[in-house]
Amino acid sequence: QVQVVESGGGLVQPGGSLRLSCATSGIIFRDYVMKWYRQAPGKQRELVAFINSGGSTNYADSVKGRFTIARDNGRNTVYLQMNSLKPEDTAVYYCRVGNQYWGQGTQVTVSS
Repeated sequence: QVQVVESGGGLVQPGGSLRLSCATSGIIFRDYVMKWYRQAPGKQRELVAFINSGGSTNYADSVKGRFTIARDNGRNTVYLQMNSLKPEDTAVYYCRVGNQYWGQGTQVTVSS
């Protein structure tokens, strides 16, 4: 049984930081591309960042230089470090395993 569980969301002031975690089980984690998406109210879900099995990364233009994706194959976990947060980063953030499994999402709210 595959499990994908995000954590680390919350309320933060503009300019602040958060680190999201996505813990997985039931898969051979090291073999998968791991992705972070987000969905703001009234908007489509968008890809924020991904990291492949070799550790190469890619980011949406809107988060380049502020967000960092990383993986720990020993812990079967992927992270999203988010710095210099802006109100427009407010969304539910989702982790995805390859093109298959989704987590339940974690809310990030950036507001003063």
